[in-house]
This record gives sequence, C-alpha cells and structure tokens, in this order.
Amino acid sequence: MNKKPHQTILYDRHVGLGARITPFSGWEMPLHYGSQIQEHHAVRRSCGVFDVSHMGIVDLTGGDPLGFLQLMLACDPERLHDGGGQYGLLLNDHGGVTDDLIAYRLAGDRFCLVINAGNREKDLAWLRIHAPAFKVTVSERTDLAMLAVQGPLSTRRMTETLPEELAEAVSALPGFHILERRGWRVARTGYTGEEGYEVMLPLREAVTFWDRLLHAGVAAAGLGARDTLRLEAGLSLYGRDLHDKGNPLECGLGWTIAWDPPQRKFIGRPALEPLRHDPAVKKRIGLILEEKGVLRDQQTVLLDATPVGVITSGGYSPTLERGIALAIVERHLQPGSACQVDVRGRLLNARAVRPPFVRFGKSALRD
Repeated sequence: MNKKPHQTILYDRHVGLGARITPFSGWEMPLHYGSQIQEHHAVRRSCGVFDVSHMGIVDLTGGDPLGFLQLMLACDPERLHDGGGQYGLLLNDHGGVTDDLIAYRLAGDRFCLVINAGNREKDLAWLRIHAPAFKVTVSERTDLAMLAVQGPLSTRRMTETLPEELAEAVSALPGFHILERRGWRVARTGYTGEEGYEVMLPLREAVTFWDRLLHAGVAAAGLGARDTLRLEAGLSLYGRDLHDKGNPLECGLGWTIAWDPPQRKFIGRPALEPLRHDPAVKKRIGLILEEKGVLRDQQTVLLDATPVGVITSGGYSPTLERGIALAIVERHLQPGSACQVDVRGRLLNARAVRPPFVRFGKSALRD
C-alpha cells in the first residue's frame, strides 16, 4: 500500500506562489515557482530561500554520544568543539555509503545530525541498532522546520528578518558553525556553493519567517534550482553520486575519512583499509562539454574511443551556459584531458576538470 506523501508546514505557501509541486523522497515539494533558471540566478546573484523541511533533523542525547558517533561516522567527531559542524559519511559494514550528513555539536554532549530525506527511515534504524550500547537516545525532531537561505546577500537578508536576539549573533557566525537561541538553530552551511545559512526553527514560527524573507526580497527557490546549484558547486547527491554500494574513495570523498587515530574502529573501516592505496580504485572528476548538448547520469565517458567511466550527475549549468557533469572514471583520465561522452549514440567532445565548476557566483574551472 502506497503511503500518502508528506507536506511541509509551508506547503500552502508554495501552492499560493504557483509552485509546480513534485513528489520527492515521500514528500510533495516545490520543483520551481515558474522559472528554475531565474531562481538559480537569484541565488547566485542575490539571495534565495529553499524549504528543506523534508530533511531529517536528529538529536543525540544521554549516555556517550561522542563515543557513539566515533563508531558511526567515518569523519572524527572528536574534533568538533561546541557550536562546530562537520560534513561526514555514515557507512555500512561493507564500506558503502548509507548516507552523507552534517554533524553538529550543539554544546557539551548534545549533538545533532541533519540527514537526507530519502534515507531518514534507513538512517534512524541503523543509528538505533547501535545506540543502546552507548546508552544514547536517538530522537527525530519533527517539531522543527528547516529553511536554507543562500546567496551573496544572505547575511544581510538574515539580519533584516531574524528575531532581534538572533540577528547580531548570526552575522558573526563562522562557516560550518551553528548557534542555538530561543528554540532556533542557525548554521552557516548550505548546498549551493554560495554564502548561506540553514535555519532549523519551530514549526509554529516557520510560516512567519518565510513571509518575512519574501517580503525582504528573497526569492523562493525550488528543488530544480537546488540541483543545478549543487551540481555547479561539485557537491554530491545521494542516490546518484553516492549510494550504499558505492566506495567513498572513488566518489571524491576520501578527504572526509579520518584514518587517524588508527585504533578508532568506525563502521566500514575494515572494508575500506585495503583500498586506501589501491591504484585500481576509480576517481571522481568533473566534465564540461565543449559543444552543445546535455549531459545526464549513466552516460558513458570515453578516452580515445575506449570507455573509461560513467556520469553520476549531469545537467545544464545556467551560470556557465554549458553542459557539466560529475563522473567516476579510471585514474588515468587526468584533469585537462580531452574526452568524449556518449549522448544517445553521438560522441560529444568534453574536457575533464576538477570540481567545483562555480564558486561564489563565478567560474571556478581549473584543470
């Protein structure tokens, strides 16, 4: 029996703005509000807001949450100080990626995880299998909404619209840090390659804050722009670039793994250790088309007419006005090399580059 899709607290606001609603990870979410391209440019050039209340917010309390996270995450949460955030991977026993997430240390032994919407049930079950050994309580915060305010004017718009007691503290917040006031959590993080914030706030206050942002000139942006922005920023999407049978070393996320201290036995480590220096492990690169066309996931990448890899995420870059993609390829395909992509039987010319493609509104292309 199919489950009825969830709706965020802002669903009626999206419909009122004329959003095209689409199913996404069990939720009815806005794809765009009329023009995905305009929403993309608004974030790159000024400021946009995304309703990301479908994401999972998970609190870890009681017992030994730090010891628990040292087992569960491939990054090292011991490096987190109060108010710090860290991007990391939740792995399975085979070293595959169960999810990518952000872990925050709110204060002392209070931790928070932000997980992907499509993985929330799987993640919660995996966490709860291991939590009892550390006497940790895993609580999903369904009482909180989440908005992402992104773009070069995001700090200005946030300080104009936040409650007064939050505004000053938020303007001084460093990147990848979080603050907590009056039931709100504001993190200086995002998924667009721009300056920005992710705001977790009580459901009862979400509609008012959304309205204040739009009144201040912030553009409502949907899932379509979110995807083109994250692709330009070279950021991974779970289900395409990452999955539970994928190797994080070949997905360009080896940098997230804390191998030291060697005695830390995080889940997935025994499976990954033999691959650390294996020359057969593939790698992630970026691709940019040298001619007109559209790149899509699962298209084959060729070097000298020989298949060397596959695209995991592809699309059109509104900022660069060209086709771009992320791909997993054989190690001998080097950045700067010319290659081809099989697009419906046609071999289109492309160039391998190092992601990101765009950073802070400008081209970041480099070989």
